[in-house]
Amino acid sequence: MAATPSEWAARVHPPLRPTEAHLRRARPARPQRAGARQLKKQDRLVDIAMSYFAEHGYERARVEDIAREAGVSKGAVFGYFGSKTGLFLATYKAALRSFHSYLDAPGEVLGAGFFATVSYWLERTTHLIQESYAPYRVSLIGYYCSDVELRREITQFLLREDPYGTRAFIDFGIDRGEVRDDIDVKTITSLFGWVMDHCQDAVVAEELDPGLFGGNTATPEDRHRRYEEVVELLRSAIGAR
Repeated sequence: MAATPSEWAARVHPPLRPTEAHLRRARPARPQRAGARQLKKQDRLVDIAMSYFAEHGYERARVEDIAREAGVSKGAVFGYFGSKTGLFLATYKAALRSFHSYLDAPGEVLGAGFFATVSYWLERTTHLIQESYAPYRVSLIGYYCSDVELRREITQFLLREDPYGTRAFIDFGIDRGEVRDDIDVKTITSLFGWVMDHCQDAVVAEELDPGLFGGNTATPEDRHRRYEEVVELLRSAIGAR
């Protein structure tokens, strides 16, 4: 018997909202011996770094500026995170942990099925900019970074934590009989994640930088048509036969 939306929702983390409280809870684990004051400073560094990286990018963001804003020394930043790369990685993780997972969609949307839920999240793409501008900018910077070491760390984090709950969502579709089960689930998960990431990133990038890809800025109607095409392509590729 297929799991109900509420049963599936219970299998994943509670809905995450890109609020200050959630960003604080999204911090990487620290040694238990660290004092409350030290933890507070690290949280503040990540919060400030989120804004700096979002505004300046990885290369142009300066550790000394972040430290000054947080009221600590540059050496303290390196003491907490090891390097600028370590600080960005902590910020990137906090950004992704603040986002919704696929199964955080409203119950009525999940009840309408796998591909209806895909449509729901695609249609909400531009809202991500308004709801969580800095975290989404940081996620884009991390996804397209050129630093090999940083990219490796990010890839391992995504595989280890699956912050969007992609695998659980694919299992949800298989359980409902909407997603094919004759192909390795890891392959389907990888393909689905790649298509969704690139589609949403392109829309957000165009929204942040109109005309980036040439031609006129996409209208809401253009975006809706693109979303429908993406859903149809996914349905033809991974939809149950």
